[in-house]
Amino acid sequence: MPPSTSKVAIIGAGSSGIVACKVLKQHGIAFDCFEAGDRVGGNWLYGNSNGLSSAYQSLHINTSRPKMQYSDFPMPAEYPQFPHHSQIAAYFESYADHFGIKTHIRFRTRVLKCEPVAGGGWEITSDDGQTGRYRALLVANGHHWSRRWPDPPFPGSFIGEVMHSHDYRTPEGFEDKNVLVIGFGNSAVDIAVELSRIARRTMLCVRRGFHVIPKYVLGRPLDQSIVPTWFPFRVQREIFKLVLRLQQGDVTQYGLPRPDHELLHAHPTVSADLLTRLSHGDIAVKPNIELLDGTEVRFADGSSEAVDAIIYCTGYRVDFPFFSPELISAPNNDLPLFHHVFHPDCPDVFFIGLLQPLGAIMPLAELQSEWVADYLVGEYGLPDVAQMKTTIAQERESMRRRYGNAPRHTMQVDFAPYVKTVNRERRRGARRASKGLRSPQMMAETQAAR
Repeated sequence: MPPSTSKVAIIGAGSSGIVACKVLKQHGIAFDCFEAGDRVGGNWLYGNSNGLSSAYQSLHINTSRPKMQYSDFPMPAEYPQFPHHSQIAAYFESYADHFGIKTHIRFRTRVLKCEPVAGGGWEITSDDGQTGRYRALLVANGHHWSRRWPDPPFPGSFIGEVMHSHDYRTPEGFEDKNVLVIGFGNSAVDIAVELSRIARRTMLCVRRGFHVIPKYVLGRPLDQSIVPTWFPFRVQREIFKLVLRLQQGDVTQYGLPRPDHELLHAHPTVSADLLTRLSHGDIAVKPNIELLDGTEVRFADGSSEAVDAIIYCTGYRVDFPFFSPELISAPNNDLPLFHHVFHPDCPDVFFIGLLQPLGAIMPLAELQSEWVADYLVGEYGLPDVAQMKTTIAQERESMRRRYGNAPRHTMQVDFAPYVKTVNRERRRGARRASKGLRSPQMMAETQAAR
């Protein structure tokens, strides 16, 4: 691959990477996309050849079909309200074919190193031994592939089977076993519910209380609001909380700990089956682990259980193995970015889909890609670095007041407010660009690209 300063590089051809490809193509921006696997789809491609997919065989989406689809390519009408992962993967494949982006994707090509070039741009080295130069870099490598384990680990040692939810695929092999699932996120609950149908005993280790939301609320998909979105957030929350309480009652009556936060002040757990399995006694709720002792696990309430297998559903680390850690890294899953896209100290690197919304990522990745495209063609100008850092600090403090400092919430956003914020900033940046308030570097790169 000859050096190219007019092209843009995209890392990843998952749900965020393919929409970035499509948007850049529509804006006439030349690009190469690097994908370690042999197909598009990323995390939603079951058994992805890149080895990074965490999809298990029974996985279905937790956001409804209309809320997950891209704006200009609806999902097939025959899809169910909450499609299976195989249907989502097929949808992404059709999307890539429809917009003709596959010819721009270098499949089976893993990016090994991204190094900034003096004067702007990036030098990118891939595992096929080739190196190329690009004027900008879009990072869409996902954040559900690098396993996160308890830190520090639980005291003691365990001699049974141990796995992370990233490696779980099917319930086969857990028959007639005592299985302990650690965590209370969506994957933990899905896996515990599935195993409870075949395991001798299924236990769910819940270290803090969370709210549980069914997939349908008052007969409507959970993300197709029963409350007008123009209501203040506090009012929406109180109405939703009342509806949930009337529909399913207090979670403590199912044996779960009482949530230590208000509804929607942490990412909720979505499940249509958990409370039923708990009420049937098919899943036992256990508190935090005190000690791992060979084939037994002792819990904080003093109880002990014989355990054959432990499945850690303890989340993921945000990881960029192609960057030098001194340049760009996310300790404790925290990477300060201007509205989750622009790095204040690196004006030619952008992050797509690096956020955790109460809702689907795909439409937000599309919005972010449009925003970056505006910047690359000279129709958007960033505020100065000091202003960006001030905005970043304010947003982070606001989120921490609401969600705390847990690594799973460092990238949290509310869907509708985030869309409103980005669109407002795009208008401001368009005015700055019209006045010529863009860096000389980006002006020169835009001219060269054209």
